[in-house]
Amino acid sequence: MAIDLPGHGQDSTPIATVTFEDYVNKIIDATNSVQGPVILLGHSSGGTPIAQAAEWLTSGKVASLVFLDAFMPRNGETVFSIVEKYPNKPDENTGATLAESVILSPDKKSSTLDLDKVQELLYHDCSEADVAFAKANLGAQPMITQLTPVSVSEENYGAIPKFYILCTEAKDFNKTQISTSVACKKVYNLQSSHSPFFSMPDKLLQKLNDIYEQSMVIVAD
Repeated sequence: MAIDLPGHGQDSTPIATVTFEDYVNKIIDATNSVQGPVILLGHSSGGTPIAQAAEWLTSGKVASLVFLDAFMPRNGETVFSIVEKYPNKPDENTGATLAESVILSPDKKSSTLDLDKVQELLYHDCSEADVAFAKANLGAQPMITQLTPVSVSEENYGAIPKFYILCTEAKDFNKTQISTSVACKKVYNLQSSHSPFFSMPDKLLQKLNDIYEQSMVIVAD
């Protein structure tokens, strides 16, 4: 099940009203609509709301967490604090970082990405059709969701097995250190841009299938 977070995709919630808690509650509602344990996967900044959702969900509901080239937080961290913790050099080809490609709204409450830069930063190994699709669907992002710290504990979030899929060719932000900042059962390397669901879906699926098999063993144990 792939869901649209509030204010994204087909979800029409006004961006100006969206909070981090709205993201988390949407994930929790979707999770509770499924019988049995689930695996939560977050891509990019989606790593922080799945972490918070896992903390708040009923014990045993989350079999494992998958961070797909994502921000994997410790307690009290935000997307922005992790970016500041692990500063990146500008990409040698574009001369820019993802942060420099962010365009703030006049009220500074939301942001969009510079469409002239996103192909090199996010989709350099993707087909032209996928790049066009991605550009057409990139929308505004509420800043508050990237500035709200997670509140997680070792008893809940810390006890859930975590898997990290590191996209080694990603140009938006080098997440090598992020993938080791929290204990993971396994870190996978995928020679892909930040968007492997476009560039190499079959290889991504192989890794997700492996994670699923390991997670089910954990549940059975």
